[in-house]
This record gives sequence, C-alpha cells and structure tokens, in this order.
Amino acid sequence: MSTMIPFNPLMPWQNDASLLVSVGPFFTPWEYTGWRDEVLAWKESAYLGTSIALGPTYTVKGPEAAKFFNDNFVNDIAAMPVNSMRHGIMCTHTGLIMQDGVVLRFGEDEFYTNWLGPYVQYAFEKGSYNAEGSNITGKIFLFQVAGPRSLEILENVTRTDLHDIKFARLKKSVIAGKDVRILRMGMAGTLAYEVHGKIEDAVEVYTAIWNAGKGLGMKKLGQLAYMLNHTEDGFPQAYYHFPYPWYEDPDFKKWLDQRPGMGLMNENSTLVGSVGKDKASRYINPIEAGWANRINLNHDFPGKAALEKMLKDPRQRRMVTLEWNAEDIMDVYGAQFRDEEPYDYIESRPNDQYYPNFTIATFHYHADKVMKNGKQVGISSGRSISQMYHRMISLCRIDPEFSDIGTEVTVIWGNEGKRQKEIRARVERFPYLTEERNDKVDVNKIPRLNKRSS
Repeated sequence: MSTMIPFNPLMPWQNDASLLVSVGPFFTPWEYTGWRDEVLAWKESAYLGTSIALGPTYTVKGPEAAKFFNDNFVNDIAAMPVNSMRHGIMCTHTGLIMQDGVVLRFGEDEFYTNWLGPYVQYAFEKGSYNAEGSNITGKIFLFQVAGPRSLEILENVTRTDLHDIKFARLKKSVIAGKDVRILRMGMAGTLAYEVHGKIEDAVEVYTAIWNAGKGLGMKKLGQLAYMLNHTEDGFPQAYYHFPYPWYEDPDFKKWLDQRPGMGLMNENSTLVGSVGKDKASRYINPIEAGWANRINLNHDFPGKAALEKMLKDPRQRRMVTLEWNAEDIMDVYGAQFRDEEPYDYIESRPNDQYYPNFTIATFHYHADKVMKNGKQVGISSGRSISQMYHRMISLCRIDPEFSDIGTEVTVIWGNEGKRQKEIRARVERFPYLTEERNDKVDVNKIPRLNKRSS
C-alpha cells in the first residue's frame, strides 16, 4: 500500500504509530502505545521490532572466507559450527573497537554479517583472498521477536516446532510461504529470536508474525524504546554507548570519503555530555566493554599485541551499571521551575538518543564524567529509565578499584559551558536485568506446538 509519506518499506502501513521519526530516507515508528508500555513486552509477553531491520549486510563466500575472518577479527571465527552465530569484533592496531556486529555461518565457506559494515567491506577489499565479498544491504530484512512468548509466536506462524534452536544457533523455516532463517539471539536479554529473509518478502512476513502474536500480548516496538534494553541488558551498543574511531584511520577515512553516506554514523558526530569534545576518550576496547571472553589469541589479527597487554593489565577499566539518585534527578528537573539557570534537560526523555526535529542530522554521542573524591574514575553512557525497576541507570566503564557493588560515585550532568549538576550514583548489579537470560532459558518448559494445538 502506498502512502503520502516515505514510510518504512519493510512493514505495512497500519496507521497505529503515535509518532514517526525520520531515519535515513524514510519514516519509521517512534512510538506505538508509548515507550513505557512497549519496553515491558520483552519481560511480560513479546515484541516485534524493526529498528535494525535494514542494517549493513555483507557476505563472504569462498575457500578462504574463514581465513579472512580470522585475519581480521579478535574471535576464532574459523571454529564456528555451520548454522551458528558469533558476536564479531574488529579492532584497530591499538586495540580499540573499530566495528562489532553479528557473524552468521551458513556453510563451510559461506558467512553472512549484520552491522559489521562498512568496515568489514573495507577490510575484505584491501586484502587478497580466494573468496567473494558482497554488500547486500537493502536486499535482506531482519525482524526481532523477543520476550517469554516469542517461541510460541514463531511456532504459531511457522507451524513448526522450533524448540531445537539453541542459543546462538539458527535454522531455515517458512513464514507466509516465504523462506526465512530463524536465529535465537537478541538484545533484550530475555528469550529472543531474529527472523531473516529477502527484502521483497518483508511485508508479508511482518504481517504474518504480527497476526500470530497480537493475540498473545505481542507489542510493536518503536525506535524510542529499542535502545532501552541495551543498558538494562549490560550490552554496550555502538552509536549509543560509544562511537567507532573510523576517521582516525587515514586509509579508511579516504575509503569512506569516496563513498558518501557510508560514514554517517561517525562522521561529523555531535558530542554531548560533560565528557566534552574529546572524542578519543569515548572510544572503547573489548575488555572494558565486558567482551574479553570474545578474544581468542590462537591467531593473528589487528590489535592482538595491544589486547594481550590489556588482558594482563589490572588497571583496565570494567563495565558496571550505575543507579542514579532520584532526588538529584528531580532537582535537575525542578530547576526549570525555579528562578535560576536550568540544567540541560533530563525531564521525561527516557534515554540519550538525540533526534533533532525528529530527523538524524548527525549522530549524537552522550557521555558523562564519573567522579570519586574529586577525580574522574570513569565514563557513563547509555542513560536510561528502567520502567521495570523504576530506576534511572547507565553503563559505566570505571577504574577497577571502584567497580564493587555499592560503591558511591558522582555523575557530572550537563554540557561544558553550561550549568552542571553532581548526581549521586551507586555501582549496582551488572547486568541490571534480573529476568532469566536467553542462553539460560530452558525452552522445554514451554509447551510445544503440537501440545498447544491438541
């Protein structure tokens, strides 16, 4: 169905979004029933998400496909079983994360990546491998179905028993007569799946999933609610918790400059928060991101020597959750109603995603200084309101001596040159989410399709 506006082509126009936002060349739902209602879906029922449905997608096929990945990733990708996934990480020679995303293995010599472009494409093109790399962005969709009822919904729509899909594994299936792949993973932390298929089948697959799920309490997830799960789940997310150092590499910068638009998410970024304009301080390595277990030193890759040293360094910062003091938050909010200079606004915004006039002009990166005894000891980012736990939280990479639960610190709220507020905060559990995690969920406790139908 055509509309008067350039609406997201991956979903049908159902006129049920309360607000739209411009993301790239089209408008996509910002909120449906409200972010507070939507975020509870991944704990109480399930959500259908499209926020990353049309992301960078790159494939590598051929006899040396596995070699390419091992030459360029900190992971041992060559050891991946067929029909499995890995959280793939690419680093600079100094050990900073240059790009991270998902690597799927469809066959011995066939790999498929999501959200690893454009750097994975650059790395492949500058190498020399007996393999073929293809940028298929715009040809594949990715829908997210997350929450305790996600398996029931997908079994209802496929009419197939999917209990055999283990965490980080995938299998082929059919939805609405269209071939898809279903992967057990997700950013919500709870039981979650992804559905991958051809772009021309997206609307029919989306409609079928929604029709199968709406009677089971499924909610549609808007763009605003999407990022809230990353902080709660303890998974730092690029373009939200930290930027990539793409433009620090002269050769990659030149490659990006020849392909206008590919570097949008890190080109001319707007830096927000008390950390200030020093973009280099916002870059992150896998260890302080909490991803040391992804690093495999059995092969050579960019940044290996630097990461070996970091792994042995007891001073490496650690990723923790900060829980912000409610009274201090209310003081920031209340200042606008007093005869005084207001603080940078925090009032009802659930997170620190910035969409000026509801369009993405440049990507905004918000990061706040974390202090202890007058000294900066960490960087906070990804501030979020947790509707489930009724707290404001953020992720923080912090000096190890201050990483214990219960440690009290101070977050400096406000941009440089503006009025700033010291907000008290405590180090709390990491991840903050207390629900049963996807990799631990025993799906055998969920009734199988044939038992539900009988």
